[in-house]
Amino acid sequence: MKETRLSAVAGTAVMAGMTRAETITSGHFLDWPMPFEYAKVEGLYEDAMGVGINWVSFDTGTAMSAAMASGDVHLPVSQGVPPFVVAASAGQDLQALDVAVRYSDNDNCIVAEALEIDKDSADEMAGKKVAVPLGSAAHYGFKQMRHFGVDLASLDLVGMAPPDGAAALAQGSIDVACGSGGSLRRMKEHGNVLLTGAENEKLGILVFDVTSGPTSRVVENSDIVARCLKVTAEANATWADEADHAKMLPVIATDAGMDEDATMEPLSIFVFPTVEKQPSDKWLGGVAQDVMLGVADVFVDAGSIDAAQESDAGTVNIGPHSPGIPSALCRYGRQRRPARGQEAPRLWRKAGGDPRRDLEHVRGNHGPRASRRNAIGDA
Repeated sequence: MKETRLSAVAGTAVMAGMTRAETITSGHFLDWPMPFEYAKVEGLYEDAMGVGINWVSFDTGTAMSAAMASGDVHLPVSQGVPPFVVAASAGQDLQALDVAVRYSDNDNCIVAEALEIDKDSADEMAGKKVAVPLGSAAHYGFKQMRHFGVDLASLDLVGMAPPDGAAALAQGSIDVACGSGGSLRRMKEHGNVLLTGAENEKLGILVFDVTSGPTSRVVENSDIVARCLKVTAEANATWADEADHAKMLPVIATDAGMDEDATMEPLSIFVFPTVEKQPSDKWLGGVAQDVMLGVADVFVDAGSIDAAQESDAGTVNIGPHSPGIPSALCRYGRQRRPARGQEAPRLWRKAGGDPRRDLEHVRGNHGPRASRRNAIGDA
């Protein structure tokens, strides 16, 4: 097992492709402890998948997308939905394969303490300087400004990775910093949130990561991908039993480069959907598509992307979670962006058979978007 770090840009290509490879490269986040790290350290992925794995750590999900585009990374274990959607909207052919983690309370924006701005005085946000990893979950979370009636155009947005945003907030050079994980914890030492994770969810701001990969690599290595997800699911199930925390926590903490108390803090609020719930309407069978459509709308409004693709803006592949249906594909997309206030049609397809046939942009039945946001409660 080899560990590498890539930040804003991907490094030299590790291998030309993942096609029946003896080694693959998988990405994960810094300061983002998860049960999969226990399986990573114990070599359970290599044992189950029959390949060597080069593990690469990242600061942002946008860097993961860039690394997948260059061929440096083949299967990120955990990538934010917003950078996934941004990359897909730019034409990158990616698939979301698994809901890695839900973390509404571990991704937010922090207002500098000296400003004394809270949710009751959020209209004072206009003109403030905001550090945010552009195209990220934290950037999408800025949808909360709509709730407060604050025009995004009135904010001075500065693209910063979360560690840099935390440092800038501590130095007083910015007014607001957005981020997640360890960076968010450091930000909270110098300010306060406007809305809690639960309050954001009530506004429809659902924050979760997916296991993702380039479509061609997933199709060519569907068996390896399925075995990878199985190991992750087993690690999550083991962590769900508190009796196993004693053996897992020290291993996860060491791999994450954190002490055990700091590791337990996010793990105690992370939600890991079970393998039974992954393909359901609460996740990959419905909610994921609705959230992705919402993310695309927010980023179009913010000017972060020119437009969402007219159709197939992204792909959710529930095949690995659907026994007996090896290529069950569920696509989300739109025919065209509707006028404000109108419902967007959703392109939803589930099919079995040859994955190459299914990937030929087959059109499904159009129907109104069914809001499943209230169904997400018990992940």
